[in-house]
Amino acid sequence: MAYFINSIINIAVGVAEEGLVYAILAFGVYITYKILDFPDLSVDGTFPLGGAVAAVLLLKGFNPLLTLLFAFIAGMLAGTLTGLIHVKCKVRDLLSGIIMMTALYSVNLRIAGRNNVAIFDKETIFENGFLKKLLPESIKHYETIKRYETLVILLIIALLMKLLLDFYLKTKSGYLLRAVGDNETLVTSLAKDKGRVKIIGLALANGFVALSGCIYTQKSGFFEISSGTGAIVIGLASVIIGINLFKRREKVKATTAVVIGTIIYKACVSAAIALGLSPKDMKLITAVLFLTILILSNIRKRKVNAHA
Repeated sequence: MAYFINSIINIAVGVAEEGLVYAILAFGVYITYKILDFPDLSVDGTFPLGGAVAAVLLLKGFNPLLTLLFAFIAGMLAGTLTGLIHVKCKVRDLLSGIIMMTALYSVNLRIAGRNNVAIFDKETIFENGFLKKLLPESIKHYETIKRYETLVILLIIALLMKLLLDFYLKTKSGYLLRAVGDNETLVTSLAKDKGRVKIIGLALANGFVALSGCIYTQKSGFFEISSGTGAIVIGLASVIIGINLFKRREKVKATTAVVIGTIIYKACVSAAIALGLSPKDMKLITAVLFLTILILSNIRKRKVNAHA
């Protein structure tokens, strides 16, 4: 019985950890998909971009915390380029993302130097000298505390990012960002450059995505060039689950809903694997789950419209 309970706790902790890592990615997808109404496929490139930046900087001996900042900046630069391609070169939003995603594959290889980069023996935000001093092995219940250490660190980072995003969306720039997604004409009538607002939104969104990739790489202990494949689907599924689940609960902020949606999504994937599906089927599970979410969402919309 104790073994069973322990296994359930370990699975729950693993799901929560994965969910919190991808929740930061989902913040970025929330900005582009829900606020800007921009299908930004460059996410699949900016996620590994953050990982590549983290791996290279950690190998060079940089402080793990600094890698978070550099990854965020790298993601913002990539998002800015996507925005410039769309706004200045007049390329359609979907194609702008595809162009940037394709270009980033080579850029990421250039940064990392190869497809895989191991950082197992390097200090990360989860394994470093400060934490070892803070939690020496001699303290009582060390193993129990260590078990939840990663979860606590991820919870702090995700909560901080959520609060920062909530704060930004209440600023003048944040209101303009939401206005561009809802009514571009209104922004133009306020004598504001809607193209500039879109570029800022894309930069911010991809900053979050790259930050998520940076944390994912440090948690897994290696950089993998294909880690971003399907990242946009994970982000979209998480946002759709969270937003639909709390649609009628006005007290729950959208960013909170996104975090919960990501954890629910990861729990569904874990349940599918627990039911006998192979981890090799992860992408298939993701695709089927995403399709199911879209179908259920559409059915719900039709019911609401029918009763309106």
